[in-house]
Amino acid sequence: MGMSVFKGLKPIVYGGREVWPLVEGGKGVAATNHLSSGAWAAAGGIGTVSAVNADSYDAEGKIVPQIYNALTRKERHEELIRYAIDGAVEQVRRAYDIASGKGAININVLWEMGGAQQVLEGVLEKTRGMVTGVTCGAGMPYKLSEIAARFNVHYLPIVSSGRAFRALWKRAYHKVSHLLAAVVYEDPWLAGGHNGLSNAEDPRKPEDPYPRVKALRDTMRAEGVSDDVPIVMAGGVWFLREWENWIDNPELGSIAFQFGTRPLLTAESPIPQGWKDHLRTLDPGDVLLHRFSPTGFYSSAVRNPFLRSLEARSERQVPYSKVSAGEHTVQLDVGVKGKNFWVTPADLERARGWVAAGYTHALRTPDDTVVFVTTTEREGIRKDQADCMGCLSHCGFSSWKDHDDYSTGRLADPRSFCIQKTLQDIAHGGDIDQNLMFAGHAAYRFKQDPFYSNNFTPTVKQLVDRILTGD
Repeated sequence: MGMSVFKGLKPIVYGGREVWPLVEGGKGVAATNHLSSGAWAAAGGIGTVSAVNADSYDAEGKIVPQIYNALTRKERHEELIRYAIDGAVEQVRRAYDIASGKGAININVLWEMGGAQQVLEGVLEKTRGMVTGVTCGAGMPYKLSEIAARFNVHYLPIVSSGRAFRALWKRAYHKVSHLLAAVVYEDPWLAGGHNGLSNAEDPRKPEDPYPRVKALRDTMRAEGVSDDVPIVMAGGVWFLREWENWIDNPELGSIAFQFGTRPLLTAESPIPQGWKDHLRTLDPGDVLLHRFSPTGFYSSAVRNPFLRSLEARSERQVPYSKVSAGEHTVQLDVGVKGKNFWVTPADLERARGWVAAGYTHALRTPDDTVVFVTTTEREGIRKDQADCMGCLSHCGFSSWKDHDDYSTGRLADPRSFCIQKTLQDIAHGGDIDQNLMFAGHAAYRFKQDPFYSNNFTPTVKQLVDRILTGD
């Protein structure tokens, strides 16, 4: 290939052809598209088109804004599914053309996305022969293998532990073992976007991925999965030279590497220039692992004013009882209507202070607490909740559920936010300070890595070539 490839890094056979063991992480709601994924495949790697609310185009090639006209949430949810299928099909077709027979094109779906199964089937139906594999995480996608079998595509579950893989394998995947192309190990502390931390793990205590990936490989071996089925290391990967002892290591079997954050800053990356510029300014600690996502999962995003305001909102929170009980001996007399809010004397003082500072409305949460917000905030929350188009299978923010009675049965949570609205907004040029900006925890390295100095923005091909050298 004309350049020096880092220590023993060899192509792997994937979907019947040789590709570099470098995977572009799929980033939903238009943060990856055909340009970035097609270019990654054309450079010999595995490009990933996100099938999470991807963009479609009109006859002039302009992006079609995803506007919802239906009056009911359920009908808006149907509109959302149509947009999702049309957009992803369009992105796959264009990416496949750009790749022109090199590398491979995967699609990525979030299992907790509203109508995930319908979207995935709709996309695979219309892109036969173009998609090599489907990566899927955020939840336990038991049905993934059966859908893959129906369309004869490979599948790559995203897990954060050997235990999660074992559960998927035992219940479903062992029946479709021949299409299991790889298992993506996504580091729950370092990856961008939604993170698979379980109750067994402490968000404040990151664990070394090596023993966890070795445990995953041991689980796979115990279930009879070949060492040739790669484990894809995702989350925190920057320089391959830092993973030298993972490459060609018989203890781990075949390893590939996923890059989610680095491809954001490329010429082909579809995110707006302001977002790209901001990535160069980040310092260690500027990406926050938080729990505000309406999915209920932990997720990682840049600690910008949008995220800080959610942190502050949750700080302005007090627990209450409906009757006088324990330390809840006084009635809340600010921010609420009615007398059924009993709080501690100290919390009453705090609440009066927040109201005096302009946070005049106390909104109930599903956890028997109230949070204090301004009139503008309250109006925004109410409008976004009313506009819900059902983008998740279960949404904590709006109480939507995509099946049965279409309600989670829990109170809508004002501490969260509409994720669809904010991700659409930031991807299409909205204010980078007032929207959710997903990123992996290594994003601070843009500032430190000499490759990006003097405002250099590589093409995807230049990035892949650089990664292959170990840098």
